[in-house]
Amino acid sequence: MKETSLVIMAAGIGSRFGGGIKQLEPVGPCGEIIMDYSIHDALEAGFNKIVFIIRRDLEEDFKTIIGKRIEKIAPVSYAYQELDDLPEGFHKPAGRTKPWGTGQAILCAKGVIRDPFVVINADDYYGKEGFVKIHDYLVKDMKPESKPYDICMGGFILGNTLSENGGVTRGVCQVDAEGVLQEVTETYELKKTAAGAEGRNEAGEPVVIPLTQNVSMNMWGLSPEFLEELSKGFPEFLRGLKVDDMKSEYLLPKIIDRLVQSGDARVKVLETKDKWFGVTYKEDKPAVAASIKDLVSKGVYQTPLFDEK
Repeated sequence: MKETSLVIMAAGIGSRFGGGIKQLEPVGPCGEIIMDYSIHDALEAGFNKIVFIIRRDLEEDFKTIIGKRIEKIAPVSYAYQELDDLPEGFHKPAGRTKPWGTGQAILCAKGVIRDPFVVINADDYYGKEGFVKIHDYLVKDMKPESKPYDICMGGFILGNTLSENGGVTRGVCQVDAEGVLQEVTETYELKKTAAGAEGRNEAGEPVVIPLTQNVSMNMWGLSPEFLEELSKGFPEFLRGLKVDDMKSEYLLPKIIDRLVQSGDARVKVLETKDKWFGVTYKEDKPAVAASIKDLVSKGVYQTPLFDEK
């Protein structure tokens, strides 16, 4: 059986709202968190290793609350995303507190990622279909050593990824007739309206996106070879920063879009009809818990979720 890994970006797990940590908010009937459902669905789809990307200062608590439970059902590795984990010759700016972004997060896991992998956010519920399609692509179709880079992504329907409680950021995707990504554009503050989803582009201009549009939810299928591209691109990103820029991030959607535009990557968009859940706002939690309860009542998930020995 071909080895494949689930990589979970959880270094932002300390982000707080309403006095709690959003990624650790229980949403399942037996106290399950959103991350548990992603792990369950990935293992069910055939992924057989798990890599958690966390911060060093969270290591003890993370392993106590999550890691030691998951180690009972699958092999687990850890990688650590830190602000001062920079290429030789670069130093963290004195005023920098914002993480360097998803591209650097995955780069921090270079030492433990050995196999084709799917990468996801810790605080998003993706559903089962995306994991199945990406796993199948990784083991049956992906050519890891090919150039341009062979990449796939879970293509979610925008209307299935919006919050009722405020605007969200999505990577809006232009896809050709063969399901190949042509462009991905970060779009901000997207809210559902009668006309579609209204938001703003990177220039701050208002835009309206059809609810049927494919969007990226940071669910990418990648090869270990892609980490070399991240290693090459990160110093270039850092050299391009202005001295007083404390917020720009090395973001995976932007990195991949640049490679698509240059012809150095081909991205197969694997559309999923599953509905996204996430606790972007504290007001989202009751709706997420109700949605999970409904899936349990329909037999999609057992309760408790894991039969831990």
